[in-house]
Order: sequence, then structure tokens, then C-alpha cells
Amino acid sequence: MKSFVSDTGVEIPAVSAAQMREVDRIAMEESGPNLFQMMENAGRNLASLSIQLLTYRWDDALVVVLAGPGGNGGGGICAARHLANHGAKVWLCLADAEQLATVPAYQRKVFASTAGTEVNSKQLVDSRPELIVDALLGYSVSGAPLGRAAELIDWANGTKAPILALDLPSGLDATTGTAPGAAIAPRWTMTLALPKTGLLPERAGEIYLADIGIPEAVYHQMKLPYRTPFDHRYRIPIKPKPPDARSTQ
Repeated sequence: MKSFVSDTGVEIPAVSAAQMREVDRIAMEESGPNLFQMMENAGRNLASLSIQLLTYRWDDALVVVLAGPGGNGGGGICAARHLANHGAKVWLCLADAEQLATVPAYQRKVFASTAGTEVNSKQLVDSRPELIVDALLGYSVSGAPLGRAAELIDWANGTKAPILALDLPSGLDATTGTAPGAAIAPRWTMTLALPKTGLLPERAGEIYLADIGIPEAVYHQMKLPYRTPFDHRYRIPIKPKPPDARSTQ
């Protein structure tokens, strides 16, 4: 089984898209937390990491959040709200506002009450963001990005601004790490709950793992060799485990 290692040496199993889908199903249908809780935890972690990466410039920098209509986009919208609440200059661009799922649509409604600005793709053309947050496509999407999502991926890569991807870079296959079409080229990726087998550093940049509140029992139910790597933190840096490295499980 492919695995990653935390900065403190704890081994973390990597999962395919199908396995991650089952993790989410067990959590949402059997044990909790529900989708809104996981999305909120993801978004707060993403906003916090954005501030950390921007360092002293965070409250003066333009942050552009690109969000798709699904759960990944909902996490991005949530992050945009947290950033705006803390005084950051945030622009939120939705790839497909008319197709927002229920929970992301609620996140958009809450974002509208902040000082953040929702913009369209045309307004991005001449912008000069200091950070782009990619929350366009999630782990369940397969095939090449199409339409507005593909256009926003090309725009983001063309700006040369540093990009932080949520869960995995949009356009990348979560299981294989291949990109059948346009794909975000991030400097960092913050993946959720468990790393995905397709997260290759050459495609994902520096990788962080974020705790979104899923109980260990969910992973044990799936027979995954898991123990929490988070200690006192909610977000940790991780790297792929070298093939010949010894396990710390």
C-alpha cells in the first residue's frame, strides 16, 4: 500500500478515489461528521494555511479563490469567507454558479455577507493576485476539465502567481496522478483526511494534510492501518514514503 509520512515520522495510508468516496460515505451516513461540518473544517484549514503561506503580506495581498460547484468548491467558498472575516482582500470566482450543490450554495450565501467580492472570469483578466486558491475540481472528477473550469485552470497557471490547491490539483486524477487535460500547477496542495495515491510532489508541490474531523473508527472499518498523525495540530506537512523506508505503525 502506498503511504505518506508526516514531519514527525508517522506513516499515513494513501487512498484511491474509490476508497476516499467510501470514507466519506461511512462518515456521512453512519458515524458523522456530516458534509457541512467536514466542509467547514476544510475551509477553515485552507484559510489558515493561506494566511501562513502569505506571511506578513496576508492582510494586504489579493487572494483569488477559484471554486467549482461541488464539495471541493464549497470548501473553497468557505475558505474565502474565513479569509474575508479576518481582513484579507478576497475575490471569489465561481466556475459554474448556476450548478452549485446545496451545501456549497449555502456557503456562497454566507460569503455574500462578508467584505469579500464575488467576481466573474472576465474581471480576473487584468488582476494581479499574490495567491490563487484552487478549489475547482475534487477527487471524484475524472476526465479532462471542460468549459469554465478549464479556462480558469489555464488563467491561473498563466498568471505565474503561487497556487494553493485544495485536496488535489484540479485536473489531476486522484488515483493515478495523471492529467488527461488541463491541470493546475500548484506550489502547495492541502489534501483532506487522507492523502490520495495520485498526489505526486512533481504535480502537487509541497503537500499538507488537514484534519477535517473524521473519527479513526471510519478508517479502521475500512481496514486501513491508521493512527492519527496530527498530535496537537490540525494541519501537517507530509511527503511520500520512500519504498525502502521502515514503517512506524
